Amino acid sequence: MAKTVILQPRSTGTEQPLSSLCELLREWLPRQRWFAGKDRPVTDLTVLSATELFPGCLHVLVDAGYLPVPAPGGGASPPGDCYQLLLGVREHLSPRLGRALIGRVQEGPLAGLMVYDALHDPRSAALLLDRLRRPGTVGPLCFEADPAADVPAGLAPRLLDAEQSNSSLIYGDAFILKVFRRIQPGTNPDLEVPEALVAQGCNRVPAPVAWLRTAEPWAATLGVLQPYLRDASDGWTLALGALAAGEDFTKEAYELGLATADIHLALATAFPAGAHGDMERTAAAMTARLEAAAHCVPALRPFVPGLRTAFRALANCDAGPAAQRIHGDLHLGQVLRAGREWFVIDFEGEPSRPLAERRAAQSPVRDVAGMLRSFDYAARQRRPWRPEWARRCREAYCAGYAARAGWDPRKKHALLRAYETDRAVYEVLYEARHRPGWLPVPMAAIERLAVRGG
Repeated sequence: MAKTVILQPRSTGTEQPLSSLCELLREWLPRQRWFAGKDRPVTDLTVLSATELFPGCLHVLVDAGYLPVPAPGGGASPPGDCYQLLLGVREHLSPRLGRALIGRVQEGPLAGLMVYDALHDPRSAALLLDRLRRPGTVGPLCFEADPAADVPAGLAPRLLDAEQSNSSLIYGDAFILKVFRRIQPGTNPDLEVPEALVAQGCNRVPAPVAWLRTAEPWAATLGVLQPYLRDASDGWTLALGALAAGEDFTKEAYELGLATADIHLALATAFPAGAHGDMERTAAAMTARLEAAAHCVPALRPFVPGLRTAFRALANCDAGPAAQRIHGDLHLGQVLRAGREWFVIDFEGEPSRPLAERRAAQSPVRDVAGMLRSFDYAARQRRPWRPEWARRCREAYCAGYAARAGWDPRKKHALLRAYETDRAVYEVLYEARHRPGWLPVPMAAIERLAVRGG
């Protein structure tokens, strides 16, 4: 039987059984790539749930409380974030797990034991897959699977060493398990959307074969297992390869436009919405995000008046296509090319946004704008910058999208400019927080959009 501890939020003021563990995590969490609060000091840390998943491995949800700062959507930032951890516990740690070490617990139930990130441990990773292969519950954790899926036993695991807002395990180059790190109540779109697309017969996404949920402290999605396209290359790598070789990328960009439209058409059927967005409300939200970002990034402030014009133009422009479910964070790193086909992955949306917002109907122009910005990013990775390469890719992508979707993003200039501006503002804030060396890339777009209007 699983040994489970469900603890109360930090507002209780009582001494927590795992408080010594929290002291270690307070130092370790902010150093992780997927930790979202890097610009917000952690004020306190509380264990919400701790379950012995199997001997020597704890499944833990922790709540990190922050000092409030201005948020991208305006107002104050959320008071805290919930993170999912799989913690290995041993008396002694082997040298090969040294980089996974969190520390030695000094007191409480785990006193004297070494605690580490269990996703780095092949044994723990293999046992996690074994649990996913056998649907059932462990305390508040629920393991579910597609009954038609065949996941073999004994697949060797490896942790994907990539820049991600989550953690991913590859099993035998056959399956990939995404372990969500920042947890919010509700169904994660990265499970919900691919399931719906596969049900529509859309073959542009890998189908979920197993997944993990929790019922405590609230219902939430914790991870999703999908087929791993071992021979695929992501769009970002392919684009940079084409740039380095001086090759054209317009054919691939055109076909990527077709694939994006296929996804949007299937999503419109799977999640009927049917209404056009409120342009005034959309413009107000974009303006609020701009002002909050400018508060955090001084380099953005001189361009604020010019950028506001892009959002004000929404009030008088064609509303464009109806709002619907979209990808929400579409760029070249979120698409894979296997053979001659494009596949779309990572439907989680922008992790910094509330889950309800990521699951809401939005204009498909937002996805188009995200991909157009990604071509610009790629073109700026080599000097001299290749603006003509980016322009041709952007044109080809929109042409492919128009050929399948039945409407042309290029003919929605004011709408496309507003969404591209909103995306560039998001990029400025992201780069300032996580990759300051990349800040000139979105700032160049900000200057173009503010001064010349597109």
